[in-house]
Amino acid sequence: MKELTKKIRQFAIDRDWLQFNTPENLAKSIAIEAGELLECFQWDNNYDTDELKYEIADVMNYCILLCSQIGVDPKEIILEKLKISEKKYPIEKSKGKSTKYNKL
Repeated sequence: MKELTKKIRQFAIDRDWLQFNTPENLAKSIAIEAGELLECFQWDNNYDTDELKYEIADVMNYCILLCSQIGVDPKEIILEKLKISEKKYPIEKSKGKSTKYNKL
């Protein structure tokens, strides 16, 4: 993960783009790219795999940059959130259900 973060940051450094990478701007960029990801499914479920994977990559790149800017490790926060979700959604109550945790 650290090597990936370093490559993504270096890409931005080489272009002098870190000056624009405020947490607010990165959060906006994530939302914009997530909209483009959703656009892959706008009219039907027939998506182009290449287009889809590059939109996923754009979202992930901005998420990794945001983590870097605020000083958190993406792997650590994902694992931490999984632990929280495991408590909210115990297997015996949530398996096979899409019900929100407060209604299980």
